Amino acid sequence: MNPYLDEDLVALGEQARRFATDRIAPGFQERDRSRVLDRGLMGQMGEMGFIAPELPVRFGGLGLGCLAAGVIHEEIARADLSLSYINLLGSLNSQILSHHGRPDIVGPWLARLIRGEALLALALTEPRGGSDAASLRLQVERTGNDYVINGEKTSISAADQADAAVVFGRTGTADSGARGITALLVPMDLPGVTRNRFDCHGQRAIGRGSIFFENVRVPVSHRLGEENAGFIQVMQGFDFSRALIGLQVLAVARVALEETWAYVAERHAFGKPLSAFQGVSHPLAGLDTQVEAARLLCLQALWLKDKDAPHSAEAAMCKWWAPKLAYDVVHECLLMFGHGGYDRGPMEQRLRDVLGFQIGDGTAQIMKTIIARNRAGRAAVPA
Repeated sequence: MNPYLDEDLVALGEQARRFATDRIAPGFQERDRSRVLDRGLMGQMGEMGFIAPELPVRFGGLGLGCLAAGVIHEEIARADLSLSYINLLGSLNSQILSHHGRPDIVGPWLARLIRGEALLALALTEPRGGSDAASLRLQVERTGNDYVINGEKTSISAADQADAAVVFGRTGTADSGARGITALLVPMDLPGVTRNRFDCHGQRAIGRGSIFFENVRVPVSHRLGEENAGFIQVMQGFDFSRALIGLQVLAVARVALEETWAYVAERHAFGKPLSAFQGVSHPLAGLDTQVEAARLLCLQALWLKDKDAPHSAEAAMCKWWAPKLAYDVVHECLLMFGHGGYDRGPMEQRLRDVLGFQIGDGTAQIMKTIIARNRAGRAAVPA
């Protein structure tokens, strides 16, 4: 029994696992090779209600809560971490749009997103500002009833595949910091938008790249929230997504452990199963323990969010610990398979896929600073 998952959530997870096992897992390695996101699968996920199920019914969601989103998210990631970005970006962006956008503008986009007909990117990171997310240089200048955007966003997930992006740029002065940032919903087919794609080690089906804006005009109606308040909006959304990321990478670790336990139990050496040797079974047992504990922490963070309780520290714990732990787990599992694990296959792809989360969406150092500020107070842990 899990204290955070009732019978309905367990049943939802089983439904998502069946779908992921039957529809998603078979193309796991081919999507990595081709670097093509399967839009047909995305549509099927939408039909099943698997994208942003936490959104209230008035926005077209199912109103199931954040724990439900997490349960679905980990089952999709178990089959293909790269494809589970559809869930991650769907939940993060739909939170921003539903809370801060004009209903007549964001409503159609939310409907398409939930149905799996549109993919939205989150465009925050810039070439000179990774962890220092408040030091944005992308210029957003108001001209009449439009905003004009100039600059570059980089290391953006789904940069070359997204239909629209939530873009954060500077409307305030250069020294206004976080207080001078505005968020806009920007369709990617507007004149002046160009994109490229990086050749990353992992998460290749979703991909990362840069988005370039050259005198891109966006109506003021597409602003999300108040002018100069965009940074606060995205930071609030990140608490949710950090817990989802924790479940995402731990799902990969869990399936790697399951396969490795089965392998070492059936593979024999020196007249015994490999699992009979403590040098094999004890490292796996230790990692299995940590994975179970980390998963409970992630579920707790989502449970707190559903209760409208503070959860920034818990979410930060999920984000720094789970990606590192997942990488360590998959690495150990790969070694247990010997030369078979080192060959091109599911285990080495999982290792590449989980590695990126130690870099993107907030580094371990930033997450630990958030935890320290939560515990000791911001004045005691200055920037």
